[in-house]
Amino acid sequence: MSFIFESVERFIAGTVGEPGERAFFIQARFGTRLVTVALEKVQVAALAERLEMVINNLRRSDPSLRALPTPRDAEALETPIEPEFEVGAISIAWDENVAKMSVELFEITTAQEEAQNSLKIFADISTCMAFVKRSQALVNAGRLPCPFCSIPIDPVGHLCPRANGYRR
Repeated sequence: MSFIFESVERFIAGTVGEPGERAFFIQARFGTRLVTVALEKVQVAALAERLEMVINNLRRSDPSLRALPTPRDAEALETPIEPEFEVGAISIAWDENVAKMSVELFEITTAQEEAQNSLKIFADISTCMAFVKRSQALVNAGRLPCPFCSIPIDPVGHLCPRANGYRR
């Protein structure tokens, strides 16, 4: 099944669970239609990073885009949180014809599967910047990395490979 939103009212990343055990989701809503997809923390971080790079390049080439406000969306994910699929590949592109970012999320599939679920949304720069800011905050709200090995530290510590297995 493919979901296509020519315009979105809401495009956010969110989590469920405690740091270290969080599940990451993206939700897109237009009108009464809400689509939720599951993905990994690194995918959220990579998508936010790439969107920010494209937006910064667009702002350099078109100074009028610098003045656009960045709305804030601090609301929780909408319930029920039932993902349509788990994201494998992600594609982004700037569509000059409609002056919107195209973001396409594809389901993880095996080599034998032919049909592939996807979610494709078109969002303006302000919506994308809000997504970037929220996603960066989500990613940075996780467990702190160990100063020696960079592995996230659990509340009870962790076995640090750089400290020969001693707890940090």
